Amino acid sequence: MEHIAIIMDGNRRWAKEKNLLPSLGHLYGARNLKKLVKHIFYKKNIKYLSLFAFSTENFKRSQEEVGYLMKLFYNEAVKLLKKINEKNIKIVFSGHLEYLDEELKEKLEELEKSSKGDYTLNLCIAYGGQREIIDATKKIANLYKEGKISLEDIDEKEFYRYLYHELPPIDLMIRTSGEIRISNFMLYSLAYSEMKFVNTYFPAFTTKELDKVIDEYQDRNRRFGK
Repeated sequence: MEHIAIIMDGNRRWAKEKNLLPSLGHLYGARNLKKLVKHIFYKKNIKYLSLFAFSTENFKRSQEEVGYLMKLFYNEAVKLLKKINEKNIKIVFSGHLEYLDEELKEKLEELEKSSKGDYTLNLCIAYGGQREIIDATKKIANLYKEGKISLEDIDEKEFYRYLYHELPPIDLMIRTSGEIRISNFMLYSLAYSEMKFVNTYFPAFTTKELDKVIDEYQDRNRRFGK
């Protein structure tokens, strides 16, 4: 397995069940993420990890929650990403960072430019899967107008080059919290992915549970439509 993706869902519901503020659910989710990232890269030696951190639709939430999440990204995520950056991990961001606060946007772009390593962490922020496909199509159309590519060269494999980042197809997608949908997440890359929907909320999703999901994946017979 080369590429795992996780939809990190259930932070607010986890907090509600514990009679905590929703903001603390996001905070504990961010802290749990640190353990999972280390485990996936260093223990399981999986080279690519994509995470659905914040969708374009999430901006429709209350101003208070969106504001808190932006602060969390700035205070917690940026610190976490700086630590990750020191550990042989390349960090990339998928989405429209121009939707973010300018200071946060600059911090994330700085991290992306400076990071490098054998492992790749792809964080989807201000992201939508349909929008990514549309943006890729526009790139191809512009290059075609400029005479830089031939339409005959574009096939299913080549199309990956024009997504936000040229990452391998997703082998396994995990969604926490019990919801059974993909919520407009990396639609093109999920074409033949195996999927697992677990009931555990993301702040409580342990490395042991992750290992069980990976073991189940290893037992599946992937036929790719054949």
